[in-house]
Amino acid sequence: MEVTGKIKLIGETETFGSNGFRKREVVVTTEEQYPQHISIEFHQDKCDLLNSYAVNQYVKISINLRGREWVNPQGEAKHFNSIQGWRIEGVSANSSTPAVPPAESFEPAGALNEEDHDDLPFC
Repeated sequence: MEVTGKIKLIGETETFGSNGFRKREVVVTTEEQYPQHISIEFHQDKCDLLNSYAVNQYVKISINLRGREWVNPQGEAKHFNSIQGWRIEGVSANSSTPAVPPAESFEPAGALNEEDHDDLPFC
């Protein structure tokens, strides 16, 4: 899967635990009718991939969706999702938005004639 948009924020690398687990977050704002601010985590050596990028740069990020279950002390299961990035590349601003022609560029449909044959398998 991929997420394309403009970088809104690049976080600092965080290190956790005695094993030195590293995590770094980037927030990408999509360019669509309802823009979304997608938080994507990069782990371990992938954190360094973000060093070459800056806020307001257009990127395409390859992602994996991750899910896990945690059972609290009361025995209730809780479920968590995360988005994990594994590749990032710069793109031009024009290629980050889907190519959808404006509605004005289409001709209006003509009147339908009942005698016209169509090949639809239903009425």
